[in-house]
Amino acid sequence: MKSAIKTDSKGRKKVLNVCDEPCAIEKGMRLLGGKWKASIIYHLKDEPVRFNDLARMLGGATKKMVDQRLKELEQTGMVLRKVLSDRPIAVTYELTDFGRSALNILEDLRIWSETHDIAL
Repeated sequence: MKSAIKTDSKGRKKVLNVCDEPCAIEKGMRLLGGKWKASIIYHLKDEPVRFNDLARMLGGATKKMVDQRLKELEQTGMVLRKVLSDRPIAVTYELTDFGRSALNILEDLRIWSETHDIAL
């Protein structure tokens, strides 16, 4: 059911048919939104990447931020963490099938962004 805004006789507005749950766009943004998540997914598109290499690819992100976002992506099932060795610790990250399913969206976003090159 579509939401609607109704104005009463005193000019006050009220929303009818309010969504009780997040809409599909909001759910998608919770998965892909947030600083660095989409960039991490995009950088993992070709092959597994080791943590330090991924942090270098992202440039402006701190290692702590990269670690936090990777944990979030791992919890949602988009990224898989593989331990290569314990001493010294070496891990790689790669996309799951679920994570790969977001690549078309990110590719469309990249093209859209390049087409509408607006300075931020």
